[in-house]
Amino acid sequence: MAIDAPRDRAPYACAPQASRGRAHPEPEFAHRNVFRRDCDRIIHAAAFRRLKHKTQVFVVHEGDHYRTRLTHTLEVTQIARALARALGLDEDLTEAIALGHDLGHPPFGHAGEDALDECTRAYGGFDHNVQTLRIVTELERRYAAFDGLNLTWETLEGLAKHNGPLDEAGPVNAYVRRLGIPLETHASAEAQAAAIADDIAYNAHDLDDGLRAEMFAIEDFATVPILRDVVEELQAAYPVLETPRRVAEIIRRLIARLIQDVIRTSEQRIEQSHVTTVDEVRAAGQTLVAFSDSMAAAEQEIKAFLFPRMYRHPRIQRITTEAQSVVKDLFALYTSTTRHMPEDWRTNLAFDNPTAVARRTADFIAGMTDRFALAEHARFFDSTPELR
Repeated sequence: MAIDAPRDRAPYACAPQASRGRAHPEPEFAHRNVFRRDCDRIIHAAAFRRLKHKTQVFVVHEGDHYRTRLTHTLEVTQIARALARALGLDEDLTEAIALGHDLGHPPFGHAGEDALDECTRAYGGFDHNVQTLRIVTELERRYAAFDGLNLTWETLEGLAKHNGPLDEAGPVNAYVRRLGIPLETHASAEAQAAAIADDIAYNAHDLDDGLRAEMFAIEDFATVPILRDVVEELQAAYPVLETPRRVAEIIRRLIARLIQDVIRTSEQRIEQSHVTTVDEVRAAGQTLVAFSDSMAAAEQEIKAFLFPRMYRHPRIQRITTEAQSVVKDLFALYTSTTRHMPEDWRTNLAFDNPTAVARRTADFIAGMTDRFALAEHARFFDSTPELR
């Protein structure tokens, strides 16, 4: 099947007319179904706009060509929709989950997340998945009748469990239980499509950005069988090709291979599991939208290639350390004297409650873009790193 060929809605797909609804009932519209409205609400959220200036791997002012958290999200969404279309899933729900999956990331990517988690360890810690749920259910304040975005139950389930069932002891569990979402089951096939699209996008664009940053070369791909095969295929078809076109073709062909494998494997798993309803997908006991065993191994080989060459590259490690110091300095400053936070962030704050102060501070910092965090740090500290 061509990866862009539409098919009829599958019986195991989520249907907007069968949604479990919203926490705050609202009138719906004939021209936009509930999942489409979820997409639109996320796109118009302030947290979504801020992703433009949040780190993916490289901090945003290092160059215009590197991915940001927003461009990563858009690439995930495109791949997720392609998978949903090929598998007969609800494209709007898949898109909503993909669009919202990284809203909770703080500035400076995983470096910022680790720093905030360390700062809040005594108060429950920080997890970007929990923060995503806090944003869409509490922190966004755009509507007169409720806090958050009042997304459908299915979108919230997908945001909470797109990576699979949740651990009883995990950081997300209490929050998810409060939303009425069971921990032990899988999420919908739409959420599974969004999750694996995240993996595909991550691997592909980190290879692309790593090449652009000269952290490794195309010749180094010879150590990874799937990458070597793609390079050799391209070389046979186009023996002479300028480097930018060559890189783009390698990444494009890699993405196509990964998507096609997911479609074939998912169709086989769905057929073998005999699922015919959304609830049967949730109760299947395994992820149904997945890589084949051989492709899963290849995908791990790509990650193993990237880990020492990119994520543990001395340049990235230095920036990580400096970025974490910025977050920790700001957290210590705001919790020692909350008057430095904007007035609306101090409203109704129980100043004599350390947990409440820590959580409000974490929410404030998590909402910052990279450049705002650096600007805030420069306001209060004599030495602010350039993060280059």
